[in-house]
Amino acid sequence: MSKNEKSRAKAEQAKGKLKETAGRAVGNESLTAEGRAEKAKGDARQAKEKIKDVFKG
Repeated sequence: MSKNEKSRAKAEQAKGKLKETAGRAVGNESLTAEGRAEKAKGDARQAKEKIKDVFKG
């Protein structure tokens, strides 16, 4: 499960970064904000998985 969650976190980060970049390129502040939020969600998921790994090993 942990590898699946790590992959999901990376995917969310990448998708968020893409949305943020696209929003900036076209001047769409709403899309930029949505991208930042999605990227932050991926960052939080990744941090959670790192903490779980610390307690496993």
